[in-house]
Amino acid sequence: MPIAHALVTRYFQLMVSRQFTEAERELERVKQKMQKTEWNRGYFRALYGMYLSRKNSTDDYAFFSKLDFSDKVSLNAYRKEFLTHMGNGLHGDFDRGYFSAWADCMRILARMDIPSSTPNGKPIGTEKIET
Repeated sequence: MPIAHALVTRYFQLMVSRQFTEAERELERVKQKMQKTEWNRGYFRALYGMYLSRKNSTDDYAFFSKLDFSDKVSLNAYRKEFLTHMGNGLHGDFDRGYFSAWADCMRILARMDIPSSTPNGKPIGTEKIET
């Protein structure tokens, strides 16, 4: 299950900053370096789903679009929940890889210094207020 963690970290940084072209290139690099296993397939599917969700920020029901990247407590709580699912023996390899990607995402986001933002992705204080 060796995943290039530097590539994944860079991928999440690009996703947060909404640099989708570079994020897609990084995602392709991750895919090329992965071995063909069910665990890795689940991990990659989670990464790709995060990409699609972040790129289409109009989906109010998507988990990723509702995340407050500056709320470290919530991010750590989500990480613990994903780790619990990852360690559950009832889940198959695909599912454990999927939850592992989400746990990695929460770990990396919690370590990043991200300013609070509005639901549309703009930092608080930069939105225009009509008078």
